[in-house]
Amino acid sequence: MTVDEYAAWAAGVARVSAEGQPDRERLSYLGLGLAGETGEAVGHIKKLLRDGVWRPDAFAEELGDVVYYWAALCVAAGRSPSEVLVASKAKIEGRIAGNK
Repeated sequence: MTVDEYAAWAAGVARVSAEGQPDRERLSYLGLGLAGETGEAVGHIKKLLRDGVWRPDAFAEELGDVVYYWAALCVAAGRSPSEVLVASKAKIEGRIAGNK
């Protein structure tokens, strides 16, 4: 499965369309979901620092949840995840080039 195929699936589950302006409530739900799942993922890093406990399977599971919300939000923005990734790479490469 490609990232764009996954995003199409996630958008269907999340009831998001790439057409027109997204519903504000749906967009808010997805944004809050992304923030919440990101917090859960970084909580695993905090526990590693605090307790020395690393649970890579649980961490990866949370990353999967982050990807779900991110992919649905890409569709809501009218972009495929692959477009977002290409733009992100170009932006980061531009920053790296500027720091040399």
